[in-house]
Amino acid sequence: MSGSASKKGPSRPASVVEWIGSACRFATDRNDFRRNLLVNLGLFAAGVWVARNLTDFDLMSPQAVA
Repeated sequence: MSGSASKKGPSRPASVVEWIGSACRFATDRNDFRRNLLVNLGLFAAGVWVARNLTDFDLMSPQAVA
């Protein structure tokens, strides 16, 4: 039991690092049109979501006194 637990501990951070590395390679691969299209559409959708959700804030309006 302790052998498998000690095996799992070091492999988990390595797998997270590998996942981040593969995500960065996925996002920065210049030769794949479909990947670039997916990344660009995802960034555009995230930008639209942020812009729509930040338009509700009016910084010049008087604040409620509680």
